[in-house]
Amino acid sequence: MTPPRRKRREPKPPPPPQPQPQPPAPEPADGEAEPKNPERLYTVAGSEDGARAELDLVTLIVARDAPQMAASPEQAAVLRLCANPLSVAELSAYLNLPFSAMTVLITELITAELVQVRAPIVRRALPDRSLLEAVMHGLQRL
Repeated sequence: MTPPRRKRREPKPPPPPQPQPQPPAPEPADGEAEPKNPERLYTVAGSEDGARAELDLVTLIVARDAPQMAASPEQAAVLRLCANPLSVAELSAYLNLPFSAMTVLITELITAELVQVRAPIVRRALPDRSLLEAVMHGLQRL
């Protein structure tokens, strides 16, 4: 008995490319940020003189006053969030704004005296000697 012969398959021509439909722009749900828009950042960070305060990512911001009616939405959000001290990095993350735009926004609030800037809490490099001695004596008593 002879084995069956294999038939050669000829390659099929590729189907014509289908035009890709453009997906509709997703609508932001509650709590989600709007899509990135560079023009929006310009309006948020649109200061007249371009001056910026010396701010670090860990600089703490505290609101001095409640948001006013004339404040922009971003300024009102910063004032609401800063009822308790928050760092610039946290504010930037909560408002979904880059650090550079956040510094300009906070600079405007500082010049209007609506927020207060505090240096970050720095932990001392060395622990207190009396605390170490108390721990050592407590361990010796065991």
